[in-house]
Amino acid sequence: MSRFLPYSPDQDALLPCNVRDVLPSDHLCFFMHEVVEKLDLRCFVEAYSDEGGALYHPSLMLKVWLYAYALGMTSSRRLEQRIREDLAFRYLAGGAEPDYWALNAFRKRHREGIEEAFVQVVLLAQRVGLGRMGTVAIDSTRIKASASPDRVERKVIARTRRKVQEWNHACDKDDPNEGVGMSVGSAMDKLKAVDKIEIAPEASEGKQVKRSVTDPDARFLRSRSGFVLGYTGEIAVSEDHLIVAARVTQNAHDVHALVPMTEVVERNCRRRLRCIVADSGFYSNANVKQLEQRGIQTYIPDSNMARELNVGSKAEDDPRFEPVQKKMRRKLRSHKGQAVYARRKAIVEPVFGVIKEQRNLRSFRLRGIDKVNTEFLLAALAYNITRLFRRR
Repeated sequence: MSRFLPYSPDQDALLPCNVRDVLPSDHLCFFMHEVVEKLDLRCFVEAYSDEGGALYHPSLMLKVWLYAYALGMTSSRRLEQRIREDLAFRYLAGGAEPDYWALNAFRKRHREGIEEAFVQVVLLAQRVGLGRMGTVAIDSTRIKASASPDRVERKVIARTRRKVQEWNHACDKDDPNEGVGMSVGSAMDKLKAVDKIEIAPEASEGKQVKRSVTDPDARFLRSRSGFVLGYTGEIAVSEDHLIVAARVTQNAHDVHALVPMTEVVERNCRRRLRCIVADSGFYSNANVKQLEQRGIQTYIPDSNMARELNVGSKAEDDPRFEPVQKKMRRKLRSHKGQAVYARRKAIVEPVFGVIKEQRNLRSFRLRGIDKVNTEFLLAALAYNITRLFRRR
């Protein structure tokens, strides 16, 4: 008698009759199915006309995409493969096998539907006790676009580099008249033959220059590792780590995002905000004045005050500061202000860590500001559902 268990890969009944016989009852795919079934998907359905052939149900497509983003999978071709091979994806797809073209077309087409689904999940989370709005932290990050720099711009840089090399070669060439300072030899002739070096002008504040042919909406944005050709992803996170607002912009500076993000949060949550905390990039006197006029407490330091809070070096107070800035500094130096601001990192930065590191959203797959907004909302929606899954 063999001591090994029977092994036959070619057996007839290799797959289970019921997925629940193999996957545990608390598997994420079952929870994803239940959440999407509770959503109102009329916005998806109304996006289609009565003409044309049969389509995959929006519920199917939304479930497989959300589960894919929850696992850090953003490629439609890879998703097509996993739907055929992975048991959880086969369950969510109901045995159907949509190809990558249909999957990608759904993701590109339904920004409004995905945005509406995001709001519904936020409201659902609030009903079950998640999404406490006592303090909301707002932050941003740079995400690389699916694009490369403009070919014209690369040609200008390459031509400039070539001309400089020709000039250097002419200057370094052996001179038959070796009297230093007496004659420049052929270097002057070479220099005259080189055209005037021109550098492409930088984009002005009022007019942004397109930097890519493949994705004209992408911009060169400053990040911690240098400049990146991409977009700015902005999120607002509740004190229990639920994303209550998410969007993608072309903002090179965060100061323009504070008030609009506040409005998005209040619109999504159907309630007024009480307290906002953000880093120094969002600070301006006008922003603080506008939010406090609306009854919202703000804990946002200016750049020097942020250095004092983070490093400990005392920031000098100028008597010429506006009253709103003096008031903000006094508030942040209090014990309560320091405690509230110290919570900012613990609230919002782990969320970006999950989305970018664990879920692999370091670069977008789609192109164009509207499509990358859809992709970012999908990632945020998948994150919120997994938060509900952990708190169930």
